[in-house]
Amino acid sequence: MTVREIRQADYPAVQALHRGVGWPQRSLAGWRWLDDNPARHEIGAPAGWVVDGPDGQPAAHLGNMIHRFDLDGRSLYGATGYSIIVTPEAKGASRALIKTFLAQTGIFAAYTLNANSRSQPLYAHHGMVPWPQATHALKLSWRVAPLTLLAGRALRGLLKIAPGLAPSMGEWFLNDRLGRTPRLRLPNGVSVLTSLRDGSPYDRFHKALAREGRLLGDRRPETLRRRLSDPDLTTAPLILAHRRGDVITGYALAMMAKASIIEAPVLEIIDLEALAWDDEAIPALMSGLIAAARPMGAAKVRLQATTPRLQTRLGVHASTAVTEGGWGHCHAQFMMDVPYDLWSPTPYDGDYAACLRPLPLVEGRVRRARVGAGRSEASKV
Repeated sequence: MTVREIRQADYPAVQALHRGVGWPQRSLAGWRWLDDNPARHEIGAPAGWVVDGPDGQPAAHLGNMIHRFDLDGRSLYGATGYSIIVTPEAKGASRALIKTFLAQTGIFAAYTLNANSRSQPLYAHHGMVPWPQATHALKLSWRVAPLTLLAGRALRGLLKIAPGLAPSMGEWFLNDRLGRTPRLRLPNGVSVLTSLRDGSPYDRFHKALAREGRLLGDRRPETLRRRLSDPDLTTAPLILAHRRGDVITGYALAMMAKASIIEAPVLEIIDLEALAWDDEAIPALMSGLIAAARPMGAAKVRLQATTPRLQTRLGVHASTAVTEGGWGHCHAQFMMDVPYDLWSPTPYDGDYAACLRPLPLVEGRVRRARVGAGRSEASKV
């Protein structure tokens, strides 16, 4: 079984692999956007790997997303794997793909913050460890439309009994608030962040954050601007700032997503960070996210990956959260002698921003969509 680096010519076939398992499908422009990741080019890392089937087309895939990190002015690089898809024609390829992913050089860590329950057992076999140890299986959510969520649970139960109904159902739980720009009532000190210019208050916040001596994902304005330029986004992300006067002391980045045709829309927290001295920033930002969720059409707010440090900083919101997950979705293998205990990752450091299923909108309007069913073996690293 031969593993080779992915080429741009492979993207239509990789798109078909995603379609076959009912996962979000990127446009060709979206795949090129991922391929153009500056951090990847800085260390010459592959954009991913494929295994070809008998017809010479990719029958298995693993994406390789490179993130730049900063530690006291030193640039480091981490790799998160995403979208392992293995068809019956390439059965067993997942082991070879993961082995190749872990063998790459130039990175301080190879990790996932987004493994599903099916893929979880693969990681220990390859030397990856649950990390952060205390919270690797924890997801937190805050419900804002409990009746919608209850209906979604009932619908999932129905489809377990009669899975054949799914392809003909279309999108559920859409509402007329989706895609609109609502008027938000935010807590004191919290406002929508509109400027990511170099030299802006956000830029000064990022620089102050970097001076704290933690191992941090690259949050420079130019990096954030690029992240928000994903051509497959159907709605603009929500960015909130916590301010003291004209000084930003914390920020939150969240995206609207809809995991499948039978899932309710969710406001997914991608990033949540604050300066170490401001204990009020993160609780205030969380209050702002929860307040924004319903006007934006979300049924809940969710934090897909967390750490003990972030749990503590959530304050009262940690005790009001609903626990989700329950399997080890965060695993890592560290390649360099760096103080990785200084790393407190948020979903920003994983693949969530690129792999969440966007709202099914066209030009701001709700559309109906179909999701194909497939029989492939699928997992996320």
